[in-house]
Amino acid sequence: MLEKLNIENILFLDIETVPMFSEYQEQPESLKNLWNKKAEYLKRKEEDTAETLYERAGIYAEFGKIICISVGFCRNNEFRLKSFYGDNEKELLQEFTSLLNKYYNPREHLLCGHNAKEFDFPYISRRILINGLSIPEILNTAGKKPWEVNHLDTMDLWRFGDYKSYTSLELLTTIFNIPTSKDDINGSDVARVYWKEKNIERIAKYCEKDALNVAQLFLRFQGKPLIKQEQIIYV
Repeated sequence: MLEKLNIENILFLDIETVPMFSEYQEQPESLKNLWNKKAEYLKRKEEDTAETLYERAGIYAEFGKIICISVGFCRNNEFRLKSFYGDNEKELLQEFTSLLNKYYNPREHLLCGHNAKEFDFPYISRRILINGLSIPEILNTAGKKPWEVNHLDTMDLWRFGDYKSYTSLELLTTIFNIPTSKDDINGSDVARVYWKEKNIERIAKYCEKDALNVAQLFLRFQGKPLIKQEQIIYV
């Protein structure tokens, strides 16, 4: 079944998120109180506090925000990469949802990411609603049966029904001998690079690399040739 899918009908994506505020103390009191309650469930060590755990706030859509969505798609033997990024989350989400509404529908196309069913897709959908926007049909799962949801997940495909553990994209690209550029940063650096260094362009490049890696991994799963460097177009 997988090998029959046309890669030109798939939009590959990755997102980067950060805590809504640069520091725990910058939160409004009402939100801080709610994070304090959340942090109680996250504590693993005696020294953990709501403040020390705040660096993890970015992985929760209620306490974080999206700063970059990178997408990749195949057209005419080229792989085109585009990023929507910036400080204004609503604007980048508007641009991203416009792309989905204009070019991608669930009757013909699919969305694909790594661990996207657990993270990227629901996070994007929640932030879309929080920003007062409408969820594009291809992203919206409300009221749909599982087989009506056109979402692919390379981690889900790798599990083969085994749900005991998480397998990182980095590990899979390594064992499948997928060549990647040297990591400038990793996921744990994103909040610091955004809030402290204020270098969102650096984050966008990292995000684009992962969107490409998802596509390369999918091709490995299909048993097809990888995308070559000269085929990559940045748009």
